[in-house]
Amino acid sequence: MEPKAPPHAAGTGPADTPSDVALPAGEAAIAVATQAAVGLPRPGPRELTLVLGGARSGKSHYAEQLATDHAVATGGPVTYIATAREDPDDTDEEMQLRIALHRARRPADWNLVEEPLHLADALYAHARRDGCILVDCMTVWLNNLIFLDKRPYPEHGVITPPPAFTEEMDALLAALPTLPGHVILVSNEIGFGVVPMGAITRFYVDELGRLNQKLAAAADRVRLLVAGLPVAIKGPDPAW
Repeated sequence: MEPKAPPHAAGTGPADTPSDVALPAGEAAIAVATQAAVGLPRPGPRELTLVLGGARSGKSHYAEQLATDHAVATGGPVTYIATAREDPDDTDEEMQLRIALHRARRPADWNLVEEPLHLADALYAHARRDGCILVDCMTVWLNNLIFLDKRPYPEHGVITPPPAFTEEMDALLAALPTLPGHVILVSNEIGFGVVPMGAITRFYVDELGRLNQKLAAAADRVRLLVAGLPVAIKGPDPAW
């Protein structure tokens, strides 16, 4: 799902599960590091897929099909982590329509978790060896972190995001190599156009590009969706 550029802080998709899951940001990562330090085994087989694409490229459809294929092949559960929370008081009709369309497409037996901020904690709480987690999308999550405290940003000069911006990013990157099961991340590729005007917009574009690079480096598989067609960037197709 693509945010309006760059959107103000928004929540995630439809809500069935509370967002305050697991440990506070960072503590779960510390727990895993401590576990490794004392010689306990790490959670075991993991697979990370990053799905990139522009607006209306078909990336969400493709990621949903990957999750469906995983469930059919393994019989394991699928958990959908939505980073855009549905707010009944929100007057943004366009965002509400996007959320409704995503909800209508999802199979009824998928578990839904709404988590606009503490993504690492949600992943730790719901990842399991036989399961698949689909996160849609990193683009909205990054927006939520930047506009967390609704601070005003200058049109010119240096942009200083809230402390949670770095904390949550570090927690996520620490979590990804440790998670069992299959994790699918959806993110926008928005760096192919002109350099945007306005310091906060440039900051957003730059930081999303940096985030995508880090996710791609950690991923076993990267696919770029172009006009609905997946282009293999990294890794083989799943062998389920």
